[in-house]
Amino acid sequence: MPDYQKLQNEQYDLIVIGGGINGAGVVRDAALRGLKTILLEKADFCGGTTSWSTRLIHGGLRYLEYFEFSLVRESLREREILLRNAPHLVKPLLLTIPIYGDRSRPYWKVWAGMILYDIFSFDKTLPEHRMLSQKKFRQLFRHLDPDDLSGAAQYYDGQVEYAERLALENIMSAEEAGATVMNYAEVTQLHREGDRITHLTCKNALTGEEFTVNGSDQAVYINTAGPWVDKVLRGGRKNNQPAPISETRKIGPTKGSHIIVDPFPGAPPTSLYVEAKSDGRPFFIVPWLGMYLIGTTDIFYDSDLDKIKASNDEIDYLLRETNLVIPTAKLSRADVKFTYSGVRPLPYTGKDKAGSVTRSHILFDHTPDGAKNLISLIGGKITTYRQVGEEMVEKAYKKMKKAAPKCKTEYALLPGAILPDDPRVDGAIADYCPQVPLTTVHHLFAIYGAKALDILALTDDEPELAEIIVPGLPDIKAQIVYSVQSEYAVTLVDITRRRTSIAMHANYGFDALDTITDILKRYCGWTQGDCETQMEYYRTFMQDNCVPDYAIAEVALSSSVE
Repeated sequence: MPDYQKLQNEQYDLIVIGGGINGAGVVRDAALRGLKTILLEKADFCGGTTSWSTRLIHGGLRYLEYFEFSLVRESLREREILLRNAPHLVKPLLLTIPIYGDRSRPYWKVWAGMILYDIFSFDKTLPEHRMLSQKKFRQLFRHLDPDDLSGAAQYYDGQVEYAERLALENIMSAEEAGATVMNYAEVTQLHREGDRITHLTCKNALTGEEFTVNGSDQAVYINTAGPWVDKVLRGGRKNNQPAPISETRKIGPTKGSHIIVDPFPGAPPTSLYVEAKSDGRPFFIVPWLGMYLIGTTDIFYDSDLDKIKASNDEIDYLLRETNLVIPTAKLSRADVKFTYSGVRPLPYTGKDKAGSVTRSHILFDHTPDGAKNLISLIGGKITTYRQVGEEMVEKAYKKMKKAAPKCKTEYALLPGAILPDDPRVDGAIADYCPQVPLTTVHHLFAIYGAKALDILALTDDEPELAEIIVPGLPDIKAQIVYSVQSEYAVTLVDITRRRTSIAMHANYGFDALDTITDILKRYCGWTQGDCETQMEYYRTFMQDNCVPDYAIAEVALSSSVE
C-alpha cells in the first residue's frame, strides 16, 4: 500500500491525471527533464483506450484523404523513433491493400496515396511501397475475392503486439528517473484558489481511502484521461463549493471493436488493409500472436466508459466483411476467441460522421475556464504519444516561466530495448535452457526485451517458477510474480490481460486462474479471500467487456472457475 501520509507532505511540479499511453509519455518526458512529477491513474495503467487498440504504429494513410498532412508527417517521424527506441516491442509490418473497382478508393487514388506516404516518410528505414497488378496480386493472394479486382498496393508500417507494455515501459522509465507513479488512484476533485488548481482529492479505487496530492506554487496539472477527460473536468471546487472546471463537452468518443480468431482457410500471409464490401469502410485483418486480429468499427459512443464491449451486430459485421474479402474463410461466431472494444478520445463535433473526425491531438489550455495551470489532451494516438509528451512538457515549462531543458525522449531507449541478435539472448539460452523451454526464453525477450533476464533470474532460487502456466502456452509462473513485484499489477485482470496476453489465449484466461492464484498466495502474499474476490471481479470484467453476449453462458460453463 502507498504511504499516503508521506505522499501528502510532498509538493509536485507536474501532476499528470491518466495513465494511458499519452500520460505515460508525459510523465517520462517530465521526469527525464528533472521535474518533480506524479502520475495518477484511476484503474490500471494503460487499461483504457491503449489496451483496446488495433496495435499499429502507423502514419495514418487514411488521414491523407482529409488533408491532415502535418499529422501524417508527425506520425511517420514518430514511427521511425519507436522502431529505433523500442525494437523489442515495435516491429515492421507489411500491409497489403486490395483495390476493387466498385469501392470508394480507385487504383489511381491509392497509388497517389502511396507516393505521398513515401514522400512524407523520406527519412524512413523501411522499404518503399510497391504496386501489384491484378495478375501479380492474384498469384500472391489466391484466396481473396477476385470480383472487380484492379490490383493492390503494399507498404510498411509498424506493429506493437503488446501495446500495454509500451505504455508500461514508459512508466517504469519515468519512475526510474524519479517520478511517482500510482495506479488505482482516482482523482475525484480538483481544487481551485483564484485562477489556479492548488491540489487534488484522490481515493484508492480498491479500498476507498482518500488522500491529497499537492502541487507546488508553480505546479501545472495535465489531464490525459482520454475518454474520461470531461469527467475529470467536471470535478472542480471553488470556495469549497462544487464548481466544474468546464461543462463544455470536449470529447466525442467513437467506439472501435475487434475480434480475435485462430488462423483460418485463406488467412493472408501479410496484414490486409481492406474496404468493407457492404459500405466501403476500411478495416484491418492482422496476424497477431499466432492468431488474427480483425477490426475496427467506428461508431459514436455515449454510454458507460467503464463497460464497453463489441455488440453482436459489430461482431457479425466483422465476420461477414472478412468472409466477403476472403470467401474461403467462412468464419462464424463459433470461431471468435476473444473480443474487445475501446473508445477513441476524439474532439467533440456533434455532427461529423465518426470516420471524418480529426485524429490530430489538441492541447487545450483551460485559462479561459479559470484554471490557468491546467491543460487537457483532446485526441492523441499510440503512434504520436512521445511527441504529445514533449509538447505537453514544453507547454508546462512555459506556464512555469522556466527555461525548458532539452527533451531526451527522442533518443532515449526504453528500458527493455534489445535486438534479437543481442548476445544477452544467447547467454540466457545457455544459462536457462532446458529447465526453461527455448520457446519460452524467446517469448520472454519478445515481451519484456532486456527485462526478460530479471524474470529468468526469479527461477534461480525457485525452480518452480520456471514451470508453464497453461499447457500449450509459453508463459511461465515467474511472470506472475514479476508482474506484481515489479510491474504494478494488482488484479488478476492486470496480470492476464495487460502484463501478459494469457486472457486472449486460454479461454478468456479462465484456464490459467487456478495456477495464477496458487502462485499469488505462495509468493505474493495474497490470501484465499483476496483470490476469491479477484476471481469474482475477473468473471464480471470478462462478461462486461470481452465475452460476446451470445457466448456468455457457454464460456461460463467451460471455465475452470467454480
